[in-house]
Amino acid sequence: MNKQELIDQIRTKGSFLCVGLDVDLEKIPAHLLKLDDPIFEFNKAIIDATHDLVVAYKPNTAFYEAYGLKGWTSLAKTIDYLNKKHPEIFTIADAKRGDIGNTSTRYAKAFFEDMNFDSVTVAPYMGSDSVEPFLAFKDKFTIMLALTSNKGGLDFQVLKDKEGTTIYEKVLKKSLEWQNSDQLMYVVGATRPEFFQKIRNIVPNHFLLVPGVGAQGGDLRSVCKYGLNDEIGLLINSSRQIIYASDKVDFASKAREKALELRMEMADIIDKAKS
Repeated sequence: MNKQELIDQIRTKGSFLCVGLDVDLEKIPAHLLKLDDPIFEFNKAIIDATHDLVVAYKPNTAFYEAYGLKGWTSLAKTIDYLNKKHPEIFTIADAKRGDIGNTSTRYAKAFFEDMNFDSVTVAPYMGSDSVEPFLAFKDKFTIMLALTSNKGGLDFQVLKDKEGTTIYEKVLKKSLEWQNSDQLMYVVGATRPEFFQKIRNIVPNHFLLVPGVGAQGGDLRSVCKYGLNDEIGLLINSSRQIIYASDKVDFASKAREKALELRMEMADIIDKAKS
């Protein structure tokens, strides 16, 4: 998927919603546990119920790695199902990889070639040679951590140098110098809306993946006030609020209700941005 195809999908659906498929066997409906692959069956039901309301799905790989080979098989089946059934959907491997170049190349091959994700999240702490191997893949996107929503994100990311420039600002500016930087997106937490204006001044045309709306307390309209650009430029992720809206047999329909609430709010924001 290229950038324009993602933008077109946002315009068509009136949505920039991303659903996080972070599956915990202790939280999914009990009746699914009797099935051969409860993780995949849970994901499939969520996808079937919400795909017309969302533009992206984001499995956090830790929730699959935790179950070993069975978990990886469930993840592979989920992405294969999405790619075959809903190829217009943007897929994100939330893996937060980042290592020396040769290792990063292997990570990139795993997610881009073997599993055929459209994008993967990476950590930039090791610099250009840990990120550029991901950027070498055509029509694939690398979503780099910039300013995260967790409490510990403030430990380093907002530290300032003598000139008053924060670390996250330096990371953003430096990343624009890397090869194929037009294929970068950035993770910016919804619980940090006051920083969006600064971020947009540095990366006005890149997509921002924004976790933290819903269960973590982020506010959609506060994010959009400064984060929206002419191409929308946002993917708002919601996980627990949607996928765990119910732990009963009606879990998929309840997930749809929550997704629809967000999608309707997003459609209103898009309409107002046009005027």
